[in-house]
Amino acid sequence: MTSSKLYKPKAVLFDLDGTLADTGPDLAFALNELLIAQGRSALSYDTIRPWVSKGAPGLLKLGFSIDESHSDYRPLRERFLTLYQRNICRHTRIFEPLNDFLAEIHRVNICWGIITNKPAFLTDLLLPKLEFHCPPAVVFSGDTFSEKKPHPMPLLEASKQLEIAPEDCFYVGDDERDMIAAKAAGMTAIAALWGYIPEQEDPSKWAFDSAFTSPDAFYNAVKELLK
Repeated sequence: MTSSKLYKPKAVLFDLDGTLADTGPDLAFALNELLIAQGRSALSYDTIRPWVSKGAPGLLKLGFSIDESHSDYRPLRERFLTLYQRNICRHTRIFEPLNDFLAEIHRVNICWGIITNKPAFLTDLLLPKLEFHCPPAVVFSGDTFSEKKPHPMPLLEASKQLEIAPEDCFYVGDDERDMIAAKAAGMTAIAALWGYIPEQEDPSKWAFDSAFTSPDAFYNAVKELLK
């Protein structure tokens, strides 16, 4: 599923959770551990999965019906993140065949990176465990800068660090804020529809340039650009 013609990029930047890596099982485990510890019932993985890209705020809202203004939010968030930190790569894997994709674009001198809203202490713990075929050229987390997605600052800083113009970069993500950030930064916005998207959201209304229903479809489309 695409909506506009793609051109060969000089860099491909990814969101992490639900786009590059299938972190849902471990985040769901942490949420359910917290729910049980609080005397609540665990939720099914199918219920939790669509909310994973919303991070701790979305998962705590799902599990406890609270937001950041609630007095219980901060302590629950700390306990949730601690549980996740202890179980960060039990079942998390790179979405297939994206590890091969990264090696392929690296072979033709297209660099890649990660821009996530995940806190740096979790990003830095997780990434070495994923065993990428080739390392990212840039990694920015949700607390690297004073702003995070949907603000374009992290994307623009990545462009600057890579010395590649924003218009020569793809940004791939599974949340509307990813598309907002990409468009605001002047990058090609790629919607990863294989990711974590709640049923009540309609990604067809997101301001993307192209969208793909599977990592394979995305990989194949970019391979065509490399010919």
